[in-house]
Amino acid sequence: MRKKSFSFILLNIFSMLFSAVAFAQQQNTETGAVNEMMRSNGKINVVIGVLVIIFAGIVLYLVRLERKINKLEHEK
Repeated sequence: MRKKSFSFILLNIFSMLFSAVAFAQQQNTETGAVNEMMRSNGKINVVIGVLVIIFAGIVLYLVRLERKINKLEHEK
């Protein structure tokens, strides 16, 4: 059961990353002041980086929590 849940988590992660890459290829037609400022200063990369770090932290926390729960279930 552990392998199934781990493979399920990996499948979800890869599908989310694939959809993010697919959306990254779309041409953005919005030309707002905030969009232009973020792109001109290069801060959009910082925002994306922070979001990726937060997402990775949440995923790692959930994987670790699942392992602990499985360990407790097997002890009973």
